[in-house]
Amino acid sequence: MLIDAHCHLDFPDFDADREAVVERARAEGVAHFVVPGTTRARWPNVQALGERGDVSICLGLHPYFMDTHRDEDLEALAQALDAHPAVVAVGECGIDARFAETLDAQWRLFDAQLRLAKARELPVVIHCVHANDQVAKRLGQLDLRGGGLIHAFAGSPEQARKFLDLGFVVGLGGAVTFDRAKRLHRAVASLPDDGYVLETDSPDMPLAGHRGERNEPARVAEVCRAVARRRGQDTDKVATDSTANARRLFRC
Repeated sequence: MLIDAHCHLDFPDFDADREAVVERARAEGVAHFVVPGTTRARWPNVQALGERGDVSICLGLHPYFMDTHRDEDLEALAQALDAHPAVVAVGECGIDARFAETLDAQWRLFDAQLRLAKARELPVVIHCVHANDQVAKRLGQLDLRGGGLIHAFAGSPEQARKFLDLGFVVGLGGAVTFDRAKRLHRAVASLPDDGYVLETDSPDMPLAGHRGERNEPARVAEVCRAVARRRGQDTDKVATDSTANARRLFRC
């Protein structure tokens, strides 16, 4: 059994064939899906998916969409977290340092969401691009008991260890399948068995050999095989460990 620990099944990319996408994933052994929220406008779609028994949901405000977020969205997030006990984490939130013009606002929004998670002892699902060291430093200052997931991790073994020491796991996805990702491969090989989950970030982050295609949760099985190769383990071991880690983190 596999869990896709991060996929955006609520996105309109799947409106035409969402159930067929789920069935293809099931055929590959994927039995559960964790769907994070990205904007307040999309939360109702995420919550609707949460009515399914095979979906766990998170709610958050993503740094990529800074132009859509409003100050009142944070209060709405706090209310939504309190009103929906089925929410398993705060996220997707975080820092994307590619967008320097919004970086200060990103940090303010991220910090506010970390505090919401801390107050509720919820895990945090973190989007972290070109900011691993800075994000790790901030997490260390807050002592988040719920831990969380560093989504789409692409850093070094040393950066991975910092996050693990803080009680986080790293998310391994399509980047692992690319031969050129040597530093990431070293990090994957260095992880303890309880230090990672598997994910696709569908419909984004296509795998090697699938450039230009819509990504799907079924391809977490390909991620599993790639991780197994990098770790020198069999796929059943990686599937078992990653599923146990996702279940522990998200209580799903």
